[in-house]
Amino acid sequence: MAERSVRGMLAPGALTDVPGIEVGHADDPQALTGCTVVLCREGAIAGGAVPGLAPGTRETDLLRPGSLVERAHAVLLTGGSAFGLAAADGVMRYLEEQGIGYDTGVARVPIVPGAVLFDLALGDAAVRPDAAMGYRACRDARVDGVPQGNVGAGMGATVGKLFGMTRATKAGLGTASLRAGALIVAALIAVNAFGDVIDPESGRIIAGTRTEDGQGFIDTAMAMRSLLAAGAPAPGPIDRNTVIGVVATNARLDAAQAGLVAAAAHDGLARTTRPSHTLYDGDAIFCLATGHEEAHQALVSSMAADVVALAVRNAMWAATAAGGLPCALDLAS
Repeated sequence: MAERSVRGMLAPGALTDVPGIEVGHADDPQALTGCTVVLCREGAIAGGAVPGLAPGTRETDLLRPGSLVERAHAVLLTGGSAFGLAAADGVMRYLEEQGIGYDTGVARVPIVPGAVLFDLALGDAAVRPDAAMGYRACRDARVDGVPQGNVGAGMGATVGKLFGMTRATKAGLGTASLRAGALIVAALIAVNAFGDVIDPESGRIIAGTRTEDGQGFIDTAMAMRSLLAAGAPAPGPIDRNTVIGVVATNARLDAAQAGLVAAAAHDGLARTTRPSHTLYDGDAIFCLATGHEEAHQALVSSMAADVVALAVRNAMWAATAAGGLPCALDLAS
């Protein structure tokens, strides 16, 4: 499909539409892994929600309301499973060099929450994001022209793994934004789900577990229901998943409200991935609030769910075939 046609299928906007937010990617196209860093150099009130049952995270305890430190200076989204958390060391080094971090009186300590997804089964399992890659992602950080698809944490992302990788679909990373007057709510999501991705408008599967001939999609949720109801073990391996992302807003929120927005953002994930938040997913979404606009938390939460759904869909349409797997565009009728 022509590049112009692809662009026409993407919802507009990016996480960087929120002033003060930068996004950088670093990846290895041969090993099919990478990481994405969201920078907020001035710090932002941070919250998070991790309903997935197989998470790999960093600094999530700090996001609980009432914690001493309420602001984050970056968020790391990374491939490499738990190994990929090493990339946060590079992010911290970069921020420390910039004089950014929580002032302890003897050193500035950058606050960098993060989450991982499992991409080891697609490319080279021996190559994972490390401190050098995290540092490189920070140096790549920009406020416009944020790439989508097979980049950063989305480089090795796949969806639809009920019958293993051979019948999965290549996925990626997507971003989008919404506005209501001066209020901006944006999302950046790396989609590596166990289940299928659904177009929330049409209800049809646009990426997921493919049929035996590889030319169409089964319904993962229904197939899993039939298998498990019959007492059959789920085909596998299926523990190679997780959707991770960031919602950013210029709204003025406290830490508790930021956590509620992050939780509401998962509604957008549930609208677009089926099933979501499974035993085999470590789904995690962070919220960053820069605090420049007054806005009702209920409005921010509603927009967060909507924009996450748009970013997930963008991640599918922007992805390209890799690792022997087709992408959504290859299978679009």
